[in-house]
Amino acid sequence: MTERLRTLYPEIEPYASGHLDVGDGHMIYWERSGTPGAKPAVFLHGGPGGGISPVHRRLFDPTLYDVMLFDQRGCGRSTPHAELHANTTWHLVADIERLREMAGVDSWQVFGGSWGSTLALAYAETHPEHVSELILRGIYTLTKAELDWYYQFGVSEMFPDKWERFIAPIPAEERHQMMHAYHRRLTHEDKNVRLAAAQAWSIWEGETITLLPEPSTSGKFEEPEFAYAFARIENHFFVNAGWMDEGQLIRDAGRLKDIPGVIVHGRYDMPCPAKYAWLLHKAWPKAEFHLIEGAGHAYSEPGILDQLIRATDKFAGKQD
Repeated sequence: MTERLRTLYPEIEPYASGHLDVGDGHMIYWERSGTPGAKPAVFLHGGPGGGISPVHRRLFDPTLYDVMLFDQRGCGRSTPHAELHANTTWHLVADIERLREMAGVDSWQVFGGSWGSTLALAYAETHPEHVSELILRGIYTLTKAELDWYYQFGVSEMFPDKWERFIAPIPAEERHQMMHAYHRRLTHEDKNVRLAAAQAWSIWEGETITLLPEPSTSGKFEEPEFAYAFARIENHFFVNAGWMDEGQLIRDAGRLKDIPGVIVHGRYDMPCPAKYAWLLHKAWPKAEFHLIEGAGHAYSEPGILDQLIRATDKFAGKQD
């Protein structure tokens, strides 16, 4: 495990890729990697708006898995870039179903971290019959308390220096509703205003997701094109609370009762308080629960990555 943890699996190229027209003017980029016809899985990236990366393919043993990865609406190689129209949780749930049907599988493993865990829960609670297992990291259930903790008061107390930079673009009279203040700027008619707000929003997240500073993780959040889609789409989803009822994902966790799963969460995850991973664990006892000491939010932190690889290996029947 130690060597595999250090390198993951060797660099893996997709064996197929393309764009799927999902309607409403959206084309989503998808790719499949691993071994055609092997254990089916779908990877759900974070954000919303984050996009997939080549390293995400390497969370699965390519000899044992046939993995679908895709850029959710408006981000990565999906088009139109940073588009908010017809871009909601339920549009994405429908997109996952379209991809499953395109892949020709009846059920598949669903792997999601951070926002990907939110989307995975929404999908699995809507279509439990099509989910063979769930692997979830950095649980986020999108309640008002979780959103306020990160964007209003809570993490601000842990990172006062970085919080000061985050609130700097917002006039004092608007700071009582930071998400809405940023929303006005991220949807402003002036693109320069949108870009400036996007970078400030994204840098706040990039600098607070790991337990210790990690430039290789936070650096991508400073890239203008990435930051623009990431901030606009994420803020759009969050000001609308994911178009879900308050507490819906935990409330409906009983629908997961027959689905095996693994929950992995960092003890010191700043964006996603561990309380909600614990609540999910209590509501879904069939799932293994791993609270990782000495870890924050990022999947690349060693203790988190170790458990994620163990989980994909376990569900493919692979022994250590």
